[in-house]
Amino acid sequence: MSNFSDRLIQWQKIYGRHGLPWQIKDPYARWISEVMLQQTQVVTVIDYYHRFMSRFPTVNDLAVASEDEVMSYWAGLGYYTRARNLHKAAKIIVENYQGIFPRTRQEWEALPGIGQSTAAAVTAFSFGAKEAIMDGNVKRVLARNFAIDKPITTQVEKEFWALAQSLLPEKDIESYTQGLMDLGATVCTRTPQCLLCPFEDTCLAHMKGIEKNLPVPKPKRQRPEKHRTFFLYWHESSVQLVKRTGKGVWQGLHSLPEVDGSMNDEQVEDYLSCQTLRVRNWLRLETIVHDFSHYRLYIEPIAVHLREQSVLNGDSMWVDATKVSTVGMPAPVETLVKKFLNI
Repeated sequence: MSNFSDRLIQWQKIYGRHGLPWQIKDPYARWISEVMLQQTQVVTVIDYYHRFMSRFPTVNDLAVASEDEVMSYWAGLGYYTRARNLHKAAKIIVENYQGIFPRTRQEWEALPGIGQSTAAAVTAFSFGAKEAIMDGNVKRVLARNFAIDKPITTQVEKEFWALAQSLLPEKDIESYTQGLMDLGATVCTRTPQCLLCPFEDTCLAHMKGIEKNLPVPKPKRQRPEKHRTFFLYWHESSVQLVKRTGKGVWQGLHSLPEVDGSMNDEQVEDYLSCQTLRVRNWLRLETIVHDFSHYRLYIEPIAVHLREQSVLNGDSMWVDATKVSTVGMPAPVETLVKKFLNI
């Protein structure tokens, strides 16, 4: 097993990624980057990371910020629960740990939104802890090198973790951990570049010619679909936004007023007549399809031109076109609003 880690460490030091902005021995930087990198590619994260760290350079800065501001700096990255949990965890670190970062995986896992792999990565990179990580890239590297040709069920997931733990080196855990990430992201990709791989001569899947078939995914379940009608109320160069206060992935963000389901023209007219709004006219906009991890959302927007800026409720506000970019909105809503206002 040590041959695997030795090869990987040597490869990473020569061919791995070394210029990423969070590759420093700073648990705060590592934590922020690891959370941002969940379900998101490096090339997308870099700009968001720089903006976020410029505004919240320390855990104290993050802890004392308002949730609205934190969400505005996260807007566009998606999976917004990550940002809310970052904010909650920052407060716990400041209040319970006096701003000093915990050094063990178990302590990190006790914080909101931090699982075993994220906790392992933060402690391995920041404190040299001998901990195994596990994400899609790592599973792909392990599945191919050791020809694990079973669908990734809960039991098989445990086998992956046990294998990952057994491969850990006694030293240079930082290069090893980064090497796993780099190999999976740049060489052992969905379309593997085996000629560039340090394990070309030992990879069991490559020897059998089945590397493109691994890892074996879970059987796909049909993704349910949801339809919602979004109302884009506008007057001159401003639009009305409503803060999402209920639970959900967009909690804490500003969005458009919405109604469950699709609406025909008569239903739209009836709905608007009940809102005590001075409507000039309205028109349908192009439907937007947005995929969440568990369902597909069809956003059916209605642009409503008002004669004056009327306020729907206490959670709504009017935002001028010049200020739209400063408000935290879900990515599809922000795209819709900016396109409508020609921003």
